[in-house]
Amino acid sequence: MKNLIKSFKFFVILMISLLVAHTIYIVVDGLSDKGKKADIAIILGSKVNEDGTLSTRLEKRLETGIELYKNQRIKKIMVSGGLGKEGFYEGSKMKEFLVNNSIPDSVILVDNYGNNTRLTVENTLKFQQKHKFESIIVVSQYFHVTRTKKLFKDKGFTQVESVSPRYFEWRDLYSIMREFPAYYTQ
Repeated sequence: MKNLIKSFKFFVILMISLLVAHTIYIVVDGLSDKGKKADIAIILGSKVNEDGTLSTRLEKRLETGIELYKNQRIKKIMVSGGLGKEGFYEGSKMKEFLVNNSIPDSVILVDNYGNNTRLTVENTLKFQQKHKFESIIVVSQYFHVTRTKKLFKDKGFTQVESVSPRYFEWRDLYSIMREFPAYYTQ
């Protein structure tokens, strides 16, 4: 029985250590911006409010994409999101925001079927076949970009960087914890 308890304690300590190390890795990676240029930014969707306005989190992602475009770090922007329970296609609302903030319609690609991170990656790769971009910058919250980059790399797309808005919420703590199992199961 003593050996079983020792083994259990070791296992718990090991799992906590892995969780802490992984969390530090995704936070550091997610907050790092190497300043590189890319052909296109992929901005992942988030909540559109019931009145059709964008959540602050989504606005901050789009503002980050606008900054990348205005600083000539990207040539095009792809917005990706699904149909929310509020009744709005995230991609369409995101494009509307970008156009209203002086981003030319001609540089915006819309994916309204990116209902989750995996689908966004798959749909981006379909767009890539038609639009021939070779490098991307993923734009999402800092805790989310590491997994998104991993999914792209798992599909063979290796020229992937990321930029995250400097916007933080209390719910990030939950989201960081959620990323641990999501990273290893998607």
